[in-house]
Order: sequence, then C-alpha cells, then structure tokens
Amino acid sequence: MRRTMTTRAIAFAVLGGSAVLIGGLALSGSPVKVRATETPARVVSAKVAPPAREVVPKPAPITAAAEPDEGYVVKRVLDVPEPLRHGAYYWDTEGVPEGPIVITVDLVAQTLSIFRAGYEIGTAAVIYGADEKPTPLGVFKITQKDAHHVSNLYGAPMPYMLRLTNDGVSIHGSALMDGKYATHGCVGVPTAFAKLIFGQVKLGDRVIVTSGEMLERGGRITAA
Repeated sequence: MRRTMTTRAIAFAVLGGSAVLIGGLALSGSPVKVRATETPARVVSAKVAPPAREVVPKPAPITAAAEPDEGYVVKRVLDVPEPLRHGAYYWDTEGVPEGPIVITVDLVAQTLSIFRAGYEIGTAAVIYGADEKPTPLGVFKITQKDAHHVSNLYGAPMPYMLRLTNDGVSIHGSALMDGKYATHGCVGVPTAFAKLIFGQVKLGDRVIVTSGEMLERGGRITAA
C-alpha cells in the first residue's frame, strides 16, 4: 500500500487555484544534527492630460500584488544521507532564525517536514489514514494543541496532538511507527518528534497535505 522512500523531496502547493507543496524525505537512524550552511512591489501611476480649463483627477496608483512572505521560500532542506525509515527522524534548529512555521505532509513519500523561516528544521516518516478513512488533502490551520490528548472516539492516546479538522484529523505522536499500520485519517509521527513539533507551532500555523507534489529548493511554499 505504501511506497518505499529512497529520495528526498519537497512538495509544493499553490492555494486558491492550484494546490499544494509538500515535504518529502528519506532517512534512517537516530536523530542527527545537520549543519547547513521580493522584489518590492512596483507602483505604476497613470497621468491623464486634462482638457483646457478642466481639472481631471489622477487615477489611483496601481500596485502590483505583493510577493509571498520571504519566510515561505525554501532556503534549506536537511541533509538526510540514507533512506528514511519509520520511527526515525531528523531535527536541527542550529542557526535557524525565528520566522513563520509551515508543516508539509506528503502521503506518497510518507513523510512530514517542518519549515521555520524557510529552513527545514525537522523531518520524519509518517503513518496515515488509508482505505475507508483516508487522510484528507489540502491546507489546514492548527486549531487546537493538546499534549495529553486521548481520542474521544477510540480511547487511544494521541500525545502532542495538533488538530487539523473538526472531525478529528490531527498530527500526533504514535507508538506504532511501522509502515504496515494505518490511522483513522490522522498523521502519526514518532512521539519524540511530535513533542519537538509541538514546541515550535502555534494555533493558526498551516499544514499542507498533498500526494506527491514536488518542489525544488528556492521555490515558494504558499499558503493563503
């Protein structure tokens, strides 16, 4: 049901009309530290020559649409030297400035990436919903954080839960990090990794879930 991950990818989505950017990676082993190393809007004003003895007001200046915030440009991806296996993750915030947080989930690569100010600071393999309870695609805002959440429907612990939908889809820590397991639509990550994410995000931060969309370094993560 799942593809083995052998390459690193970042997936991108443009919202509104088209869709989505996602982080995909591959790695193995225990967490390691990795050392990584707008155009201003143009204002165009039009002038209309007034006829004799008549004053015609100038049109309002036309301003180009602002570029996405610089923090959403992918500036770094973590150096993951080996295929990413379930239960493993990478994390490195050394030298990364404060800035907007974006989380990407790629269901094809089975990976989650978290970006701060455009720098990937963490990545891990995930388990997700399939069959009759698939993980939904799209862009979601984190609406609730609960470090000690227990599912109302299944009675199962969901540590470091980040709620994405009103019907229970969330990102949370999972003790069963194996590719043969599936969730009821949630995105499960190693519990230690979920705790790290929990400490970085705030309510309203965006999570982008796609299925195999790719983006090169230097591309923009856009989320409306």
